[in-house]
Amino acid sequence: MRIRSLAAVALFGAIGGAGLPGLHAAMAVDHGQVGEAWPIIEPDFLDVIKAKLEAAKASGKLDELNARFAERVKAKVMRPTPVAGMVAATESRTWEYDPTITLESDIRDAKGNLIAVAGQRINPLDKITMSEKLLFIDGDDEAQVSWALGQGDERAAKIIMVSGSPFDLMKAKQRRFYFDQAGTLTGKFGIEHTPALVEQKGKLLIVREVALKPGQGS
Repeated sequence: MRIRSLAAVALFGAIGGAGLPGLHAAMAVDHGQVGEAWPIIEPDFLDVIKAKLEAAKASGKLDELNARFAERVKAKVMRPTPVAGMVAATESRTWEYDPTITLESDIRDAKGNLIAVAGQRINPLDKITMSEKLLFIDGDDEAQVSWALGQGDERAAKIIMVSGSPFDLMKAKQRRFYFDQAGTLTGKFGIEHTPALVEQKGKLLIVREVALKPGQGS
């Protein structure tokens, strides 16, 4: 109501000043103080936060909160959130993935020289070769871990987990393991089941989901 009243006064004041001097004069009459006036006091938000932090620090709660936060972060790093919806393959399937992209705008180098034009189709495999296979596995499934390790060393295959702890496996298997954070790669390739394999064939990538037979991974 205070904001509306002030806005109304401002509006009528503007009208009066523009062409209604009588109204302007009438509004200038001093009617005295109708009620008790109080100043508008609003504490600074940053000061409130600072005060709460100081209180938490003095009581020891701040150190406790920091310790709990650090533990949660460590837990997430050691065992990232599993890729949603990923399950073990019950039947094998294979498809092709074309990495070709169409440029939405021109690409220029640091000096402004034109490198590629909008609308141009570019296939990264025209310039580079993917020498490693990409293996996607559930790191909590021993059969899938054994299957992946059997596909070759680190020069031949990169093992990417969709669930489990990469650090635990690195310690146990003495090999680097990676994690598909938020399902970025599996989503790009359309992978829904593990284990899965991605490898280059000419200018395309071949994607395979593999249904392991009993004892196949061991």
